[in-house]
Amino acid sequence: MLDLKMMQKNPDVVREALKKRNAKIDVQEFIDLDTRRKALIGEVEALKAEKNAVGPEIAKRKKAGEDASDLLKKMGEVSNRTKELDRELTDIQAAQKEWMMSVPNIPHESVPYGESEDDNPVLRTWGEVPTFDFTPKEHWELGTALGGLDFECAAKLTGSRFSVSFDWCARMERALAQLMLNTHTEQHGYTEVNPPTIVNRATMTGTGQLPKFEEDLFKLTDDREFYLIPTAEVPLTNIYAGEVIDEDALPIKFCAHTPCYRSEAGSYGKDTKGLIRQHQFYKVEMVNFAHPDHSYEALEAMTRSAERILELLELPYRTITLCTGDMGFGATKTYDIEVWLPGQNTYREISSCSNCEDFQGRRANIKFQPKDSKKKAFAHTLNGSGLAVGRCLVAVMENYQQADGSIVVPEALKPYMGGLEEIKP
Repeated sequence: MLDLKMMQKNPDVVREALKKRNAKIDVQEFIDLDTRRKALIGEVEALKAEKNAVGPEIAKRKKAGEDASDLLKKMGEVSNRTKELDRELTDIQAAQKEWMMSVPNIPHESVPYGESEDDNPVLRTWGEVPTFDFTPKEHWELGTALGGLDFECAAKLTGSRFSVSFDWCARMERALAQLMLNTHTEQHGYTEVNPPTIVNRATMTGTGQLPKFEEDLFKLTDDREFYLIPTAEVPLTNIYAGEVIDEDALPIKFCAHTPCYRSEAGSYGKDTKGLIRQHQFYKVEMVNFAHPDHSYEALEAMTRSAERILELLELPYRTITLCTGDMGFGATKTYDIEVWLPGQNTYREISSCSNCEDFQGRRANIKFQPKDSKKKAFAHTLNGSGLAVGRCLVAVMENYQQADGSIVVPEALKPYMGGLEEIKP
């Protein structure tokens, strides 16, 4: 959520930022609400001043035994009017907060302008795209032929856009997650967390999934407002919701391996085959609570942590900077990492690393206490995939495939696979 005082003082800054984001949000609506709010406050204060002025006169008349009924009647009218205005003011403030909750974050000045993903500049590339003397297959062909993936079984158990992994495939997915967690905790300074994967409405609101993106979520159908998490960013970030962190404790870096659940509303017809876009998938997520002075350094480090996993697996990738028109709701700046998939002959997203500055801190009330100030400040929060495990599995299968349909196990995974070197037909 944006700073209310900044919105009130600089609505044109927000209007311009929303224009760059292609967000169809009317800033004038906020201005009109705020103008009415100020008018109501002014009228309430005037009525209270009138009541305070008349009070002594009523007391004086009563003490002198004089009639004060006219003043008492007037004060009754003032009291009733004040209550009416207070109710309207409460409604106006609620509408203002609802408007604020629907507004995306303001892009950082370094973010390039653009209208869509087609305008995202490539920041860097790593590795050589492999060449084959045969036509490379897509991962679902390889996985099904080798008995590791079964989409028909998943459709029977649940429905479309789910999968079942068996034997080597299940083990490789587990191996990838272990490699990621071990690397992030042992080399990059993250603390591993095992959070709940069912959260309440307040937790979803704190990171920005609610109220705007409710249709993208899976909600449990009972009397309680519980949701399945779309990413571990949600519970990890809210660990410090409503709390004050010591400045010396920053940065605090968490990582977690969890299932993620997304309805993929509006994506029907896209990536209907395979593991690229499923309702349930696994991801290793990184979250960082950073000092505002160092959050952009933290973004660069987080992105490098994600890239390092691909380098260990020797998978070609490129890193792009998202333009203003393609950034997520809560981000001020985002890097996407895309891995090369030979079966599709293209790069596909495997990680997204974002700095949200104090946007989530305001929503979830996450503060820290600066040493040089008595006033608390909002912490900056960052999040990034480190990596999407299923998509990493896809990349390994497609990049390490052989002409006979077998898959070579990457060197970095062999210790986690019991020394297995190749998945054979």
